[in-house]
Amino acid sequence: MNSNASVICIGELLIDFFCTNVGTDLVKGTTFEKQAGGAPANVCATIVKLGGTAAFSGKVGDDPFGLFLKNTLAELKIDTSMIIFDNKNRTTLAFVSLKENGERDFVFKRGADAFLTKEEMNQNKLKNARILHFGSATALLEDPFQSTYLDMMRQSKKDGRFTSFDPNYRSDLWKNRESDFVELAHLGISMADFVKVSEEELRIITGMSKLTKGVTALHQLGVGLVAVTLGKHGTLISNGFQQETIPSIEVESIDSTGAGDAFVGAMLYKLAHEEKLDQFIRDLEQIKEITTFSNKVGAKVCTKIGAISAIPTYEEIL
Repeated sequence: MNSNASVICIGELLIDFFCTNVGTDLVKGTTFEKQAGGAPANVCATIVKLGGTAAFSGKVGDDPFGLFLKNTLAELKIDTSMIIFDNKNRTTLAFVSLKENGERDFVFKRGADAFLTKEEMNQNKLKNARILHFGSATALLEDPFQSTYLDMMRQSKKDGRFTSFDPNYRSDLWKNRESDFVELAHLGISMADFVKVSEEELRIITGMSKLTKGVTALHQLGVGLVAVTLGKHGTLISNGFQQETIPSIEVESIDSTGAGDAFVGAMLYKLAHEEKLDQFIRDLEQIKEITTFSNKVGAKVCTKIGAISAIPTYEEIL
């Protein structure tokens, strides 16, 4: 085992203003709770809560919200030395409410996270990481962050570093631009060793409704290990040679926010401890074992409100 196992997650760190008025839209909602948000931050939080080491790389505004976000991650023992404070752009904000029909009402105010450049990133730290995870919902939207993100993926692949990618599709963010998303997701998948997608994302990215065919299409783009999360039905896992659906555990789901990120965090926590990752991925029995563990972590997150606060410790999973 590698005791210095470390994962760097690159992407957005933002404020979620979550409407605490139940079953209402943003027009009628009056009370909001400030929470740390952003998929890559959730992945980092899962890794450290399970006992691993992780660093977050991204940009926030030089304002009270940016400071709150950095402090929140630091309290969790996440390495925050790669967080950049932007004195020109404010911290990215999202306002979210859950309507009566279970759909989200969502207003997004993009800020500092969009302006991260390659020059601002700590290249030494990136080179020393075991795994780089690209799981941002916003990174691919526009430059400069889009170019920074794709350049870092190219560099990671060139260096032979294990690269993880979650396309993290949000329909709210890609309105009238779905074909752009598909093109960029294909590019990301072609540079990744591990890709996690939801069932909906698999359909959008491949245009195929049959799961097994969709997964094969992802492998043809170049990725070695694919996980398709199927909610309460578990996870379809494939290493390009074999595919199998690993069941989830039954839980009383209250809030599924962050469950996919927790699954990814658990997978990366386990993968970071393996010496020869390319060999490990070829062994489906070992992959099944870590997928079962990761399914448990994801399911546990659904039993509590909130993303980061709902993540269990290793002891809780055992």
